[in-house]
Amino acid sequence: MVNKQEKVTAIFSALADPTRRRIMERLYGRGETRATALAVPFRISIPAISRHLRVLESARLIERRRMGRLHLIRARRAGLEEARRWMTHYAAAWDSALDALDEPMRKDTAMGEER
Repeated sequence: MVNKQEKVTAIFSALADPTRRRIMERLYGRGETRATALAVPFRISIPAISRHLRVLESARLIERRRMGRLHLIRARRAGLEEARRWMTHYAAAWDSALDALDEPMRKDTAMGEER
């Protein structure tokens, strides 16, 4: 089984590419979409779209269903959940750390104003 850290890494790696982010944007708010239809606004080849879709699929951001020769693609509702949990966890930790730094900075500012 893939650990949580590897899942998060796969998600962020998949979304690092602007084409893949645009594919995800197109898929959210739609139902299933033909893989060939996803290639149209990008002006890239079907094999190139297919490679992008494989990356998104391996990161578990999309699902693929085959109907004969058609490949129907849709975003997975839970696809970003692991990354969201990771960001929420660390955002809380970062907020605490930044709050802790805030106090000494306020004291320094107050002391500077007294001079």
